[in-house]
Amino acid sequence: MAYTPIHLNEDELINRLPKLIGQVSLNYDYYGGSDLYSDGDIEDRLLDIVKNRSKYEYQQIIEESMSWPILYHLSAIRGNIVDFLPITKEDKVLEIGSGCGAITETLAKKAKSVTCVDLSARRSQINAYRNQDCDNINIYVGNFSDIEPHLDTDYDYVCLIGVFEYGSSYINTDTPYEDFLKIILKHKKDNGRCVIAIENKYGLKYWAGCKEDHNGEFFSSIEGYPNGGSARTFTINGFRKIFKACNVSDYNFYYPYPDYKLPHTIFSDDRLPLKGELTDNLRNLDRDRMLLFDESRAFDEIIDDGEYPLFSNSYMVITGPKIDTIYAKYSNDRKPEFAIKTEILGINNRCVQKVPLNSEAALHLKKLSNIYEKLVKRYEGSSLKINKCSFDEKTGIATFDFEEGETLENLLDEAVKHGNMERFNELIDKYINLISYNPNNVEITDFDMIFANILVNGDNWTVIDYEWSYEKIIDPKKVAFRALYCYVLEDDRRNSIDMDSILNKLGITQRETSYYIEEEEAFQKEVTGNHKAIGEIRATIGTYAISSEKLFNEELKKIIDKRIQVYYDYGQGYSEENSKYIPDVYEDNSHISVDINFDGNVKGLRIDPADQRCLVKVTELVLNGENILNNKKIMESNGKALNSATFAFNTMDPNINIKLNEVLIRGENELHVVMEITPMTEKLVVDVINSVKKIF
Repeated sequence: MAYTPIHLNEDELINRLPKLIGQVSLNYDYYGGSDLYSDGDIEDRLLDIVKNRSKYEYQQIIEESMSWPILYHLSAIRGNIVDFLPITKEDKVLEIGSGCGAITETLAKKAKSVTCVDLSARRSQINAYRNQDCDNINIYVGNFSDIEPHLDTDYDYVCLIGVFEYGSSYINTDTPYEDFLKIILKHKKDNGRCVIAIENKYGLKYWAGCKEDHNGEFFSSIEGYPNGGSARTFTINGFRKIFKACNVSDYNFYYPYPDYKLPHTIFSDDRLPLKGELTDNLRNLDRDRMLLFDESRAFDEIIDDGEYPLFSNSYMVITGPKIDTIYAKYSNDRKPEFAIKTEILGINNRCVQKVPLNSEAALHLKKLSNIYEKLVKRYEGSSLKINKCSFDEKTGIATFDFEEGETLENLLDEAVKHGNMERFNELIDKYINLISYNPNNVEITDFDMIFANILVNGDNWTVIDYEWSYEKIIDPKKVAFRALYCYVLEDDRRNSIDMDSILNKLGITQRETSYYIEEEEAFQKEVTGNHKAIGEIRATIGTYAISSEKLFNEELKKIIDKRIQVYYDYGQGYSEENSKYIPDVYEDNSHISVDINFDGNVKGLRIDPADQRCLVKVTELVLNGENILNNKKIMESNGKALNSATFAFNTMDPNINIKLNEVLIRGENELHVVMEITPMTEKLVVDVINSVKKIF
């Protein structure tokens, strides 16, 4: 049953609403008595889930529900957008538009206190039940403009995640977004931060065929929202103009990927994406989309030209002091014991950290310092360097040196792109030789020595990630196969590689190939705990990504099927040069009506009515207002004449010739033709022709 607002008088309604859910307090002093914004039935379902099910069950519920709203509101991935912020247990946070609490949950884990503001009582209850064990959340329910004057002005962080685009709904002025920002900024400390996450008006996904997130229209934001609507998004320069109007000069942009809603990577201007990194673009979880071009390839070109900030799908802009994290990548779609965050810290003196997202994952990372020592010993004396690792027992964080260079993956891609297979094979040969090195038979193997985990800087090759290492010797050809398999699987541009020759070089049989693939699938299941990846969930939700080429060909076929080709004989016979297509002559699927104009120099006309086997009956043939259909000598064809005006065509190129020497023509002429077309299979048209032969 759909959620219907309860229409009691205001005092009666508020008295019935819970003021305390678990340890979360709810304030209805500014609530108007009904939810003006509701997703209906889905909110009832969400409320039931958060009241009666454990958070540990959310992933299973998401996978079983096959529902975008369930995924969106319950997924732990949502919180990645604020997790990388340096919020501490000393900080006060204000969250405007807190909704069902996916972001609130992450903020509450990090902050001293979280003050939420949301218009919906139902959503606020979902938030409260979801986070009922948190003693640092206070939710104000009601219109922001009513609540805002009563909010504190000393928040360390003011967060608007997917909210700023609705500024005109909050502020009724000629410059709503500028005025909204000015109001928001009043509530942070002088050295506090305002955090805004929002779609990019020019996000590449919109150019590539995704519908606009707010109104579901193709190219709406790119065209400036011609059909109106309550939401507005901005380009990077659009934001700069807003900040300039508000006298805000201290701000930095971050780029959540694939977007801010379910991000797994956060880039910044100090660490923009590299070529080959942006391959996870099929994220149409809420709506069907078109596929106008390959976004991965387009992103590579955009990155190469230094234009990524203009086309990032989403922005996160943070006012105030710059944070130390310049890059964050989340692996929280794994089993809990493997859930980690990889960060690059420091603008100048950089380092890389692997941060556990729970206590179980800390035990997983603790092994890395010991693995580092063993890998160094194994490859001692070779030209393969292992990136240094240190482990902090107190925090559970593994820290690595920041290494410069280009990934081996990118170098291989460049070789493939330019058809330089000699260079490709040279790199593969060196890779195989290096990973096979182990003169001391040290029992350690980095099973995840994929090409993206090796940085090349001149003659120096460095392994930058060895999280999946095992204290045993694994056949190098198995490690090499996995690297090649993952490499080819990630990008169809790599399908041109001669895998057979490489497998032969490694001595890998077809039987071993099948076995290794099965092992890889088992390994992935072990890492993820059999959880579905976002791509798999997208498939179960049932949204479609429709190829523009397929649509084009289908539409073109319709156009072709609705046109005819007319040839004009000027005394030298029929030719393509003296022909033209006449479109839109089909009145329905089986009737053609067309007027053909020609001058007195034309000796004959040929009409090609279709591109298929068919039966054609000419029902009208009028030249300059005179009916000439009764002239039995006027028409001939490359089909079988069933009578003087009906023809059966056992050809994909049927044509009917109009012999103009049988009639009187003028200087300028018009021939009106009406035909009835019946498509036929080859067998059927042959049967028709044979039947006519028997009759005669």
